[in-house]
Amino acid sequence: MGLTVFAYLFPLASLGFAILNSALALPFSWRVSAFETFLLVGSCFAAVHHAEGVSARIRQPFGTLVLTLSVTVIEVSVLVAMMLNGENNPTIAREAVLSTVMFVCTGIVGACLLLGALRHYEQDVRQQGVNGYLSVIIAISVLCLLLPGETFAGRTGATNMLQIGFVMVGTVVLYGAFLFMQTVRHRDDFLPEERDEAGEAPQHSLLVHVPLLLCCLAGIVALSSGVAAGVEEGLDRLGLRDPDAVVGAAVVAMLLLPETITAIRAARNNELQRSINTALGSALATIGLTMPAMVLVSELVGRPLTLGIDPEDRVQLLLVLVLSIVSFGTGRTNMLNGLVHLVLFAIYVMTIFIP
Repeated sequence: MGLTVFAYLFPLASLGFAILNSALALPFSWRVSAFETFLLVGSCFAAVHHAEGVSARIRQPFGTLVLTLSVTVIEVSVLVAMMLNGENNPTIAREAVLSTVMFVCTGIVGACLLLGALRHYEQDVRQQGVNGYLSVIIAISVLCLLLPGETFAGRTGATNMLQIGFVMVGTVVLYGAFLFMQTVRHRDDFLPEERDEAGEAPQHSLLVHVPLLLCCLAGIVALSSGVAAGVEEGLDRLGLRDPDAVVGAAVVAMLLLPETITAIRAARNNELQRSINTALGSALATIGLTMPAMVLVSELVGRPLTLGIDPEDRVQLLLVLVLSIVSFGTGRTNMLNGLVHLVLFAIYVMTIFIP
């Protein structure tokens, strides 16, 4: 009951405070920024709650798609606010996208596989559907994060917008093709096994969940600039060697927390396919939509981005992509698969702070 109440309060409080802050033009302060961060995180949870309510009312995999697209809108708004706050942060987009792929494919997937296996020993997924996720994730991860640093322009430190624009268009085409396969042509490959869910019907209609979901997203977008200013100023005072990497990871960890809880809960309930749809869907939506959106915004506001990632990140990205293929290669997962992913996640977090 408490979660339901907060799911109604946070959207209204976030949007209301954002309007009040804009009307009064409150100066920046740590207290205001901390309160805005509190409202933003609460609104993220509320957005996931209402997205799940919408998901329960419409067919799968459209329901999972609503959830992942909602999180993508949230992430883009926060990252754009950080890019526009103060001086240009040319690496913030690539660090956030890299962090999303690494957090999802190591941290969230590892936790789901391990905790699900602890209760159910082995779990099954629809291999064809998972292969669809991984094939597109691998393709656009390499195109967006590795290729830009290997072209002639990338090696010389110059930015060739024709190359980047062509890659971004290809990325959107791949993501659109995946959505067509997931929602129309091969829907069954992404659906979980039929289960008896009598008595689990949603309590409210789309007329309740859709407006509140939109209210959540509007409040988050409105609060993003204040949260961005507070996070960046706080991390700058720590004297980090790679502050953009930490900022990107912090944003991703904050925004993916609701989806992480949803995915882990599904894995513990022996709904691993739904868990993987949520986890890999968020990673795919991020690199398929967030990166092109950030490139477009950067071009419009005249703040160039650096897309090619550092050598240690290349090694870890390629390692986790290969590991993901192996982990889901048989269609059955166990505790060892989850443990390997979590170890790689811990090492990635270490390299964020000690590059």
